[in-house]
Amino acid sequence: MRKLCKSEMDKKICGVCGGLGEYFNIDSTLIRLVFVIFGLASFGTGVAFYLIAALVMPEA
Repeated sequence: MRKLCKSEMDKKICGVCGGLGEYFNIDSTLIRLVFVIFGLASFGTGVAFYLIAALVMPEA
């Protein structure tokens, strides 16, 4: 059973994108790109979502 948690090996800031990439089995660079595009297109909502995920997601 897989568990969603922050990545220890694939992290740039907090490990949220790396953890999502490991959980969904896709490249974390793609998830980072989606976060950047979403953050720019939604006037910072993507940044708020990332910060909330960094606080809520458990460590690996």
